[in-house]
Amino acid sequence: MLLFLALVALLVGPAHAEPEPPPGPLVVFLSDFGTRDDAVAVVKGVMLGIEPRLRTIDLTHQVRPYAIADGARLLADTAPYYPPGTVFLAVVDPGVGSARKAMVARSSRGQWFVLPDNGLITLVAARDGLDGAREITNPAWLRAPAVSSTFHGRDVFAPAAAHLARGDDWTEVGPPIAEPVRLPLRPATLDAEGLHGQVVAIDGPFGNLITDLDAATFAQLAYTPGDRVRIRLAGRALDVPLARTFGDVPRGTPLVFIDSRGHVGLAVNQDSFARRYDVSVPCSIAISRRAR
Repeated sequence: MLLFLALVALLVGPAHAEPEPPPGPLVVFLSDFGTRDDAVAVVKGVMLGIEPRLRTIDLTHQVRPYAIADGARLLADTAPYYPPGTVFLAVVDPGVGSARKAMVARSSRGQWFVLPDNGLITLVAARDGLDGAREITNPAWLRAPAVSSTFHGRDVFAPAAAHLARGDDWTEVGPPIAEPVRLPLRPATLDAEGLHGQVVAIDGPFGNLITDLDAATFAQLAYTPGDRVRIRLAGRALDVPLARTFGDVPRGTPLVFIDSRGHVGLAVNQDSFARRYDVSVPCSIAISRRAR
């Protein structure tokens, strides 16, 4: 009988098991700090000192140094995959210590963005809209006893992100910012000759090119899979097949495809397009209309 009761206890667990605590608040962290030194760990430590339940996800810390436009793109590409209430901490801040403002912005999707007011919010604001933005000035939301002139990620943005994640009232952070800074981005254009835009990034270690040419506009050029697509890339003329995916062409063959973000991409099957064609970003790209 005792053996039977012991087996039942193992199967059903303790009669009065404590419920699992709810998961802690979430911060998604992006920077150009890299991971060779202690900067990322220090920022996380500051946040944990304010909100010990905090969960942190590293979006990336390999943004090209000072590349605000790259950070803006990565924020906008990532935000849709996270729920309302998520706090995004983004530190790409070549103007640290200058007159540029430190900011908290709330998107119309109910997400928070803690970042310098230098254009990092541009693409999120354009797509999702902003419910408001405020300058981070309240000393209670800053790291005591003093703010460094060169490490606002630690002293300004980290504590503000932790206060938000903890549920503090964001209207206490500081005064409203009427017009957050926007980057002067040039949209892709379609004319009688074809589609004109920019290569905006290189896809990690693979060397694929990421462009600002969206799939819907590219479709107006009337190419179909298997067609040769006429491209002018940074002054070089190319004739590349349109494919659905990398394996649709032989290994080592270049291709044009629609990437997972819904934009025109260029790749070489199992090789680096950027390295083979010596492409750096940003650079111009033009795609001619399909010949009739």
